[in-house]
Amino acid sequence: MTVEELRAKIREIPDFPKPGILFYDITTLLKDPDAYRQAIDLMIDPYRDAGVDLVVGMESRGFIFSGPIAYQLHAGLVPVRKLGKLPAETVSVEYALEYGSNTLEIHKDAISRGQRVLIVDDLLATGGTVRGTIELVERLQGQIVGLDFLVELLFLKGRERLREYTTTSVIQY
Repeated sequence: MTVEELRAKIREIPDFPKPGILFYDITTLLKDPDAYRQAIDLMIDPYRDAGVDLVVGMESRGFIFSGPIAYQLHAGLVPVRKLGKLPAETVSVEYALEYGSNTLEIHKDAISRGQRVLIVDDLLATGGTVRGTIELVERLQGQIVGLDFLVELLFLKGRERLREYTTTSVIQY
């Protein structure tokens, strides 16, 4: 299945969650087993030989991809969650949203110094959430191997905020 065929599996919903926004609904891709498998394979390809120790999955749709990617790379899986969702001692970071802010957390013992980390999410938009995740990984002294996304919204220029990192995406709009 080609990237264009994968793109065709994504449903576009105008005016969601608010007027003027075009929402890219990946659930239509996920329900197709061949498309889901191909999406995972294409996300993994650039990192197969990168020596990834841990895959960091970003809440919440990043979990859909980070689990299978960690499994295929024989790596551990670490969730980055919103405030108050992790039970043990955490490290947190507040980051800016279009309207307001949000807080992300990771367990303080999730990453050891020098571990090679791949950060995974479903979508790269402005880059704000992934910047927060990068800060958490680097505070725990993890070495970021790459930033891996299924979809990238090029017009929001999130990649420009991530220039110092290897950033990959399968489908671009």
